[in-house]
Amino acid sequence: MEKKITYVTGNWAKIDSAKQILEPLGYTVDNIKLETPEIQANDVTEVAKYSAKWACEYLGKAVLKNDSGLFVNALKGFPGVYTHYVDETIGEDGLLKLMEGLKDRTAYFKEAIAYCEPGKEPIVFEGITKGKIDTKKSGRYGWSWDFVFIPEGEEKTLGCFPDEERWQFWSLDSYKRLVEYLEKNKV
Repeated sequence: MEKKITYVTGNWAKIDSAKQILEPLGYTVDNIKLETPEIQANDVTEVAKYSAKWACEYLGKAVLKNDSGLFVNALKGFPGVYTHYVDETIGEDGLLKLMEGLKDRTAYFKEAIAYCEPGKEPIVFEGITKGKIDTKKSGRYGWSWDFVFIPEGEEKTLGCFPDEERWQFWSLDSYKRLVEYLEKNKV
């Protein structure tokens, strides 16, 4: 039996991460770019869960849907679930301005991956990538928050690392937990 998962995303980095973890274990990962409704919620987990359920029912097959956010501790978790909106409006420059003079620059990305099969409720797997926000933008690789986010244990932003290196800093815990679930449940 072919083990196939459809990732509902047009983001090549997300697709690549899923393939790196799942394909060596015998899963085929394809993707479809599909606009899904995003509910207003206080947690990326709820957003991912709702979108996965909607996409699964719409497509009639098992899907994977992701939602993530940047959470800055000194800003009480902002931008959090509003990360995409903040990126499109004030961007990295606006975030840096909000953080001027703040000593606590710790932050983390929270990724929620929701897996949903037809007729079932979504199951969500989370991963956290810890780091801090730099005081200025730097780097030439990646996009958006890559130019201000320094992964834990590093001294330069993600934007300073080429694509083939940058993905290694992201937590893959959510994918590992997904694999455990799929193997345990013989999906």
